Amino acid sequence: MADVLAASQHTETPTRTVSPVRTLSLISLAHWVSHFHMLVLPMLFPFLKQQLGVGYVELGFAMTVFAVVTALVQTPVGYIVDHFGAKRILLVGLTLGGLSLVMLGLHLSYPSLIVCAVLLGVANAVYHPSDYALLAAHMDESRMGRAFGVHTFAGYLGGAVAPAAMAALLAWIGGPGALIVAGLVGPVAALLQVVGNVPEVHPHQHHKDGAKVPKPNLLTPTLMMLTAFFMLLSLSSSGIASFGLVALMNGYNVSFSEANIALTAFLGATAVGVLAGGVLADRISHHSLVAAVSFAINTVLMLFITFLTPPMIVLTAVLTVAGFLSGAIAPSRDMMVRNAAPPGAAGRAFGLVSTGFNFAGIISPLLFGYIMDANAPRWLFGASVIFMLLTIVLTFFTERGTKVKTVA
Repeated sequence: MADVLAASQHTETPTRTVSPVRTLSLISLAHWVSHFHMLVLPMLFPFLKQQLGVGYVELGFAMTVFAVVTALVQTPVGYIVDHFGAKRILLVGLTLGGLSLVMLGLHLSYPSLIVCAVLLGVANAVYHPSDYALLAAHMDESRMGRAFGVHTFAGYLGGAVAPAAMAALLAWIGGPGALIVAGLVGPVAALLQVVGNVPEVHPHQHHKDGAKVPKPNLLTPTLMMLTAFFMLLSLSSSGIASFGLVALMNGYNVSFSEANIALTAFLGATAVGVLAGGVLADRISHHSLVAAVSFAINTVLMLFITFLTPPMIVLTAVLTVAGFLSGAIAPSRDMMVRNAAPPGAAGRAFGLVSTGFNFAGIISPLLFGYIMDANAPRWLFGASVIFMLLTIVLTFFTERGTKVKTVA
């Protein structure tokens, strides 16, 4: 590892003096913030429902607004990242997302919630194009899967700590204070990016011989399939992350603290699974196979939860295994996109396929909010089964056949 990093540093330009480890750490911190901020509002749904006097559909609509805005903005942001630099766009996203939550905490109302969702959506559009462009440019090729794994792990870790963190803040300083504190995390992370001197990604408009780089074609069948793949991946787990707390309480007769433990176990295991998936992604080339096998097992686990009422310890164990397998998919998913991205267009490629997440975000809050308002909490997990089965089918069309890598 040291030899590889040393060799890469000798070929760098003098301006890139920051170590790859520090760069990965700081970019991963930004991803931690993005996932933490995505779950701040869902984790406060019980408080917001009571405080604002609205139902879960209205709260779900706010998250749909968030997803629609991100979907509309994300691909253009990828273009901006590829042409003007990923680091500066990342700083804007961190700051804007944080200040939107601070604003809501200072002026709590349903219109403010919608405005906050819009601004959060713009900020959220920044992370994938910026982060992945930075990683693709600055990480060692032979360890790219593990770099993606660490980055995604940090994101899931941000989501994993969100339930407990927001519950603690809510009990300690109330809902408005919790929103303000959670929001301030964004500007602080932006400041750390500046202090840590994350290297910029400069646009590649010409080849080394001076010839102009042709405009990349992003509308390839592979990237289109991967966009749909991302959408189904998100739909299979987003309902559990957003409404899992209330679904467990209402459908399985468990307390708030027990449901919080089970959901935290699911999200925490997802983060751990990402690290294992990163190692696996560097060792194989059939990345779609990881998704197919993992979701086949998860389908059985979610069916078990949907139709049976296991003891709390069993329920938590099942969610833990399901979370781990969901996380193991992520690095292979990212490698599939990187391999399909045209040269010099990593930001745009990740921006495009990540709109699949946003399409899911448009559907998910309304669908799962309707399920909860219809008093059918078990079908939160049953609906996930349907999306998992569709994901398994799509895996056969997202990647060309390649040989398994042999890594020492």
